[in-house]
Parts: sequence; structure tokens; C-alpha cells
Amino acid sequence: MERNDQVEITVKDVWEARKRLEPIVEKTPLIYSYPLSKLTNTPIYLKLENMHETGSFKIRGAANKILSLSESQQKKGVATFSTGNHGIAVAYVAKKLGIPATVCISNRVPEVKVNRLRDLGARVEVVGEGQDDAAAYCGELEKKEGITTIKPFDDLEVIAGQATIGLEIMADCPSVNQVVIPLSGGGLLSGIGFFLKNMNPGIKVTGMTMEQSAVMHHSIKEGKPITMKETDTLADSLLGGIGLDNRYTFSMTKKYMDDSLLVSEKAIAKGMIFMINYHKMVVEGAAATSIGWLLKTKKSVRKGPIVFIVSGSNVDSATVRRVMENH
Repeated sequence: MERNDQVEITVKDVWEARKRLEPIVEKTPLIYSYPLSKLTNTPIYLKLENMHETGSFKIRGAANKILSLSESQQKKGVATFSTGNHGIAVAYVAKKLGIPATVCISNRVPEVKVNRLRDLGARVEVVGEGQDDAAAYCGELEKKEGITTIKPFDDLEVIAGQATIGLEIMADCPSVNQVVIPLSGGGLLSGIGFFLKNMNPGIKVTGMTMEQSAVMHHSIKEGKPITMKETDTLADSLLGGIGLDNRYTFSMTKKYMDDSLLVSEKAIAKGMIFMINYHKMVVEGAAATSIGWLLKTKKSVRKGPIVFIVSGSNVDSATVRRVMENH
């Protein structure tokens, strides 16, 4: 798919991705949230990407990219750099296909995700203090070993894979008026935003991220990709740089996102607790950013239907216990 003159995906790419993913990725539920709808007096729906076997939406992009590789490329193996969820997705797909996988992570990745990577048979390389360090090391491995890097977000096949979420939303809720999406490297928002805006330009696309180390949020404000030091956050899946040489997600996020909002750690914690108490689901901090924002915003939201992307559930029990005890 990737050509020098192609700056974003096409609708055809998304349909091709959906077909390619059928053997590995199941459609996720879109459920009506009675408590959130009552709170805001507008229809609120939750897109449960936490229901994938890998625990997050990342399997869509990873699978679409790996399945698009030639047989010889697959045999040589794949590598990636990740804050956890993308690495888990790459390792899972590679194991399904019987090909070797290496995952480069920083020492900030939670132990529960590291253990999952090893359980899936991936070679795990722990490098540096942030995703940028892991990305640099992954690039060295690609040159040295001839393996293919499966980028976490800035790749057309990965973006098209995430865009299949938008396709499913339109199929289940064609009258959707707004979609709220966790924002990190922008692959998820670029894909969903692209598809929804192409179906109906009036749909509002909102990006949601934590207050600390919100790289894409501040990059867009600066008008160019920037780097930021990573800090501890409940939304650890949203950590990581976007790459100073970003080719696709910076421009696509800027083009398709209507607004970008920051959420406090306290609000994220409240979002996690709400999902446990009212929907009986344990979700990671990244997935709770939008719920925490909504609990604070309450009735000052756009007229629905509004869809919130529940992006993942890969959180360790110690973090959940700490959140429950302190909030």
C-alpha cells in the first residue's frame, strides 16, 4: 500500500483491511451505556475494544500490517517498539502465524505487559527510559537482522487496520454525532477519524489524552512533531513520542480531529472506577480518559449519539487496587 506519493489511507484500504482481518480479528460490541446516558441526558455508546483477546484495539493494525507482508518477509520475522499493547498484538499475531517476533520496550512498561509478551513467545528487549529509546534500538535490529519493523502507529496498513473500528461504528450506529478517542501516536484517531469524516463530515472527532507527556496534543499546538520527557501516568498506554520524522499520523490527526482535550490523573482514576462499578469492566487508564472527562463535563456535551472508544484492558491488579484505595 505504501507509496512515496500516498499521504493517507483510502476508503478502499479500510475495506481491504476488514477482509484481511476476518480470520484473526472479531468485531467488537457497541453497547449502550445507561448510566452515562442518564448523566448527560444524551445517548452514549461504548465501543468495547477491550474485548479483543489481546486486550486492546492494537491487534487490528498489527494484524493488517503483518498479513500484508510477503511470505519471505514473514519468515525473517518482525520486530516492534511499544508501550505494551502494540507489542502484545504483534507477538500474538506472530505466534498465530508461526513467525518470530521481537518487542523493544522501555523500562516504564508495566510488568503485567512484559510478562504477557514473554508468555506469547516474543523476544523482549528492555531499552532506555521511553519509547523513543526503544524505537531507536528496534531500528538497529532491523538493519542488523533484516527483520521488518511493525510500527505502532505511523504506518498506512496499521492506520487502515485501526480504521476498521470506524467502519463497525457506522454499521452499528449510522447516526453517530461524535466519537471520543484516546490520543497518543495518533494511529487510532487517524484511522477512525478518516473513515467517519469520509462517511459524514459533520461527525465531531475528539481526542482525549492525559495532562502529562501529551506529545501529539502539544505537537499539533506547535505545528510540528516535538519530543517530550515521559512521566508516570495511569494512562501509560498513551506514553511515547510521535517521531520527529512522522509521515502520516501527525498530518492526519491534525486534519481529522476537531479538538484535543487533556484529562487529569484524578479524572482518569474516576473513569476506571466508574467502569468497574457501573459496567463491571476493568479497563486501563488510557481507556478511562474519556469516561473520566465525561464524568467531569456531565451535561455540557454535544447532542448524541456519542461513541466512546474503550481502547484496552491491560492493567495490573496492583494498579487497580491502588486506584480503588486512593479514590
